[in-house]
Amino acid sequence: MIIFLSSCGTTNNDSDNDRNNAIKLSGSFTAGQHITFVESLMNIFTKKVYALKKREDTKALICLVANQAMLERHVKEVPEVAYDIMDLATKPTTIVFDEPIGIASNLVAEDNTLAIRVASDKFCQYLINKFRKPIVSTSANISGNPTPKQFKDIEEEILKGVDYVVNLPEENINPSPSSIIKLSNDGQVKVIRE
Repeated sequence: MIIFLSSCGTTNNDSDNDRNNAIKLSGSFTAGQHITFVESLMNIFTKKVYALKKREDTKALICLVANQAMLERHVKEVPEVAYDIMDLATKPTTIVFDEPIGIASNLVAEDNTLAIRVASDKFCQYLINKFRKPIVSTSANISGNPTPKQFKDIEEEILKGVDYVVNLPEENINPSPSSIIKLSNDGQVKVIRE
């Protein structure tokens, strides 16, 4: 497991060693206010996040991909409107897609869907590209407790439940949750969270 001190912000020379160490490790990390699982396509790591968060494994997690090409490798059919949504979004936007491919079974919802967001942060993109596969993200809190707005708000139990901290500057204070939009292959569009 890996934990980041703040948002997945732009790296500087001081954090180069942290970035390189992070790439060597597998498990989970917090990206500011989010816990992300590297090597998440293996069921064992997704079980760790559910246990750490004390969350039922029936509640889906989201995956982060580095770019649209990686998205296309993990979704059977990307509806055309998804590209417009990603291009026009003014805040982080997670899209729920039908028929995910090559994803750990305990990440796929009962209706055979998966929530995916293309990472816009350079550090996150760098990590995802180094791992060559999606990573999984969720808020850095115990299920049912308030979502931390800053690193200092992350519960001690969460901090102690991970193995590594990457020291990045805190850049994203008081972030808002991503929008969530469900796109069905039959053309239906449903806004789950604005």
